[in-house]
Amino acid sequence: MSTVAEALKRDVVVAVVRAEDAAGASRAVDALVAGGVRGIEITFTTPGAEEAIAVLAQRYGKHITLGAGTIRTAAQATIAVEAGAAFLVSPGTDVDLAVQMASTRAFLLLGALTPSEVLSALSAGAGFVKLFPASLGGPAYLRSLRGPFPDVAFCPTGGVNPTTIPDWLSAGAVALGAGSELCSSAQIAAGDWTGIEENARAFAAAARS
Repeated sequence: MSTVAEALKRDVVVAVVRAEDAAGASRAVDALVAGGVRGIEITFTTPGAEEAIAVLAQRYGKHITLGAGTIRTAAQATIAVEAGAAFLVSPGTDVDLAVQMASTRAFLLLGALTPSEVLSALSAGAGFVKLFPASLGGPAYLRSLRGPFPDVAFCPTGGVNPTTIPDWLSAGAVALGAGSELCSSAQIAAGDWTGIEENARAFAAAARS
């Protein structure tokens, strides 16, 4: 197993950070790390995402597990890895894009929801399958998927909060992506770093328990 996979499993919670600019994303990550969240995904819907990744990679090094999300083009994948991303996340599975993502040698999380999409993600080289949007089926749906896919490493994203974390983990998730309930774009825009840190503490505590 890759060291990135091991790190993500150890981190459990992966914060999905969407911000208005690189500075906001970087400051949000400072608050997340202070609160105990070490898995970080900077989405490419954030203007200057690669700048934020570069700053964070230099600031935290191996202290966090840093990746790039919402990868939709080969150029984004290349830019992200050159900036310092150790893993790449795509919301869905496009085989051609996955090949290009894999060429960067980064660890891949490819999005899927249905059994057919899970098969596609695995065939395309997913290290973890990003179950998205996981809120549609909840932990019960993940349990059903693990019937035919008992050996697949699933990372549900959507519907993850401190209350649901134990259910997701007991259903078989190896890691969990958390967006607005952990670190919302509104909180970032408002500069609510204390609120983000408090959220991170609650998520980290739930993951530990």
